Amino acid sequence: MPARRADLTIIVPAYNEENSILDTLDSIKKQSVKAKRVIVVDDHSTDKTADIATSVGVEVRETPTNTGSKAGAQNYALTKVKTKYVMALDADTTMDKSAVEKLLQAFKDENTAAACGFVIPRYVNTVWERGRYIEYLIAFTYYKPIQEYFGKPLISSGCFSMYRTKFLKESNGWPTRTMAEDMDLTWSFHKKRFNVRFIPEAVCYPIEPQNFSFMKKQLIRWSHGFVQNLILHWRNVLTVPYLNYIIAVMTWDSIIASIMYLFLIPAFSIIFRSPWLLLLFIIDAPIVFIPVLLQGLKRKELIIVIISFPSFFVLRIVNAIFIMEAYWSEIILRKRLTQYEKGH
Repeated sequence: MPARRADLTIIVPAYNEENSILDTLDSIKKQSVKAKRVIVVDDHSTDKTADIATSVGVEVRETPTNTGSKAGAQNYALTKVKTKYVMALDADTTMDKSAVEKLLQAFKDENTAAACGFVIPRYVNTVWERGRYIEYLIAFTYYKPIQEYFGKPLISSGCFSMYRTKFLKESNGWPTRTMAEDMDLTWSFHKKRFNVRFIPEAVCYPIEPQNFSFMKKQLIRWSHGFVQNLILHWRNVLTVPYLNYIIAVMTWDSIIASIMYLFLIPAFSIIFRSPWLLLLFIIDAPIVFIPVLLQGLKRKELIIVIISFPSFFVLRIVNAIFIMEAYWSEIILRKRLTQYEKGH
């Protein structure tokens, strides 16, 4: 029995992804619902990315010049898209076999502009991968379902999202004005009162940074991207019910928590000469651990959760450093980050 085929184009932006793109394309091939078209956008790679993609028979298009960002590469392909739906899938990301099928279900509502799914790191070995693993379990088990309940997912994940092509093109594709095009596009959809959906049954597996060098690049981009979007959208999001609360809480938490972790807890520990005060770094550990534990049991990954849990607190401190730097640079110094550096 032939597989079902959807009126869908999958865009895979790629820059020097020779080590991962084959797995990505294989996961596309194995989907329970096939895409009508798959376009690999080679953004002037210096490795064999294009040759590998061509060897498995997918359509490969090279940008005239390096676009300098994932959004730029995706927009180049978007001009060729004629299908009703379009998906953006990173070239280091694989999907569960039913991921496309699950995301398509979100578009039964004609007002749905975008749908994203559950993101979980493919490899969980280093301290950085383990920290991100716990971070994602918390985000996609606790925060994202709450956002979905109120109809306001904060971000339709850039590594793995599906869109209604008409709405995406009317928005001029993926924005290139910030370092976080997925957040920018999602907030723009909310402003227009389009639906953005989170479908937890649709699961993908990106390759996360394995070392501090790559993690640093990613966190600089994400932190500056968040602050840039705050500056760009704050007037608009204030008028969007529930989204304004979600962003306000996230902004407040990122500032207050970062000040606490980086300055207040170390200062109090020194002033009062009590190393026990350092336990404030993990005071919320039980609250964080409960949803992670439940998801670990569900995924049959309890041992991985237990081993990885301490790494979350390491990554949280590092996150605090980069978000404070972004606030300082973007708002106080008015020094915008404009160079997109790949970090995975």
